[in-house]
Amino acid sequence: MAIFDTCGKDGSAARRSVWVNGPVIVGAGPSGLAVGACLRAQGVPFVIIERADCIASLWQNRTYDRLKLHLPKRFCQLPKLPFPDHFPEYPSRKQFIEYLESYANHFDINPKFNECVQSAKYDPTLGLWRVITGSSSRGAVLFEEVEYLCRWLVVATGENAERVVPEIEGLNEFKGEVVHASEYKTGENFNGQKVLVVGCGNSGMEISLDLFNHNAAPSMVCRSSVHVLPREICGKSTFELAMIMMRWLPLWLVDGIFLALAWLILGNIEKYGIKRPSMGPLELKKKKGKTPVLDIGAVAKIKSGDIQVVPGVKRLSTRGVELVNGEKLEINAVVFATGYRSNVPYWLKEREFFNENGFPKAPFPNAWKGQSGLYAVGFTRRGLAGASYDAMKIAEDIGKVWKDEMMIPTMPRLRGSGFSL
Repeated sequence: MAIFDTCGKDGSAARRSVWVNGPVIVGAGPSGLAVGACLRAQGVPFVIIERADCIASLWQNRTYDRLKLHLPKRFCQLPKLPFPDHFPEYPSRKQFIEYLESYANHFDINPKFNECVQSAKYDPTLGLWRVITGSSSRGAVLFEEVEYLCRWLVVATGENAERVVPEIEGLNEFKGEVVHASEYKTGENFNGQKVLVVGCGNSGMEISLDLFNHNAAPSMVCRSSVHVLPREICGKSTFELAMIMMRWLPLWLVDGIFLALAWLILGNIEKYGIKRPSMGPLELKKKKGKTPVLDIGAVAKIKSGDIQVVPGVKRLSTRGVELVNGEKLEINAVVFATGYRSNVPYWLKEREFFNENGFPKAPFPNAWKGQSGLYAVGFTRRGLAGASYDAMKIAEDIGKVWKDEMMIPTMPRLRGSGFSL
């Protein structure tokens, strides 16, 4: 890696330009770490840029305390390093963070923290990517700008970069506490309160259960349809059983089997306000990326009435909510379990590979490689297993070119006052 200091008119350093002899990876979450580890195995140098001050900032700073992996650990481990044997089948949030930190240490991955990418654009004249970052280590004020020049750019910011909060009439008038799931930690903070949970996915279900377990009264908004499956069937992971069945049976038949088993184990949950999609759970996941809820106890509380299921929200008032069916509820707090979105369109100046929503246009398994050295990891809506697949393909692809050339590309000449290796 080489550093060039470009100068302002008064001679002061205006921007550092850094030549990276290898790929730049944007994002130090599980996806970025996986790519780094696979590149390390290929002997390819790289730089990881991370806007937060730690690896896996989503897991460390924006997840609730009771969170556990929804799938067995063997389906969630990253390439080349399994989970420790003593970890349970479904590791906790704390254990997963411990695993990721040991993963980074094992592969000597040292991201450049507190650097937020402002823009990334391919320069066809140089045949390089220009990645401009602003340092955020002093809060929101950008005080140093760095331009990385690289032949390969790996986008590893993932599907969950920015939280989504819907616009609801009266939200600004509501006097109670309003938090997104990314800010929610534990139901202890809502003891004795009536809480509206907006969203009925895995997060909405788990937060509602956690609120009940901490003596709160949750009402969960279930506006759209959702599949709910037991996390385990006869002691076996539902996900694992699905993977086994799909080796031998068509998808529609596996869907039918799981819907029948869900009916037998969980009962008819539609009569409690949870509508089932017309498309089967595996087909829906494959075609639209919508993950079924894996129940860990919330359904039982819904049946007992401890968790109330309500339809969509029409408007909020100072101390309550009016639902789309006209019903009004008194509430003390609102938790938005409304998910996240990609932030790629805000900084990546490219529209051939990524669509307007910040996801690769090509479907899995071809969503990992674009043109001009652009790659994507962790955008397949297939969880950690999908990210691991992407990471291995990316490292293999870059490693092949690297080994074929076995030489440092000619560094571009930049205007500047200094140069150092």
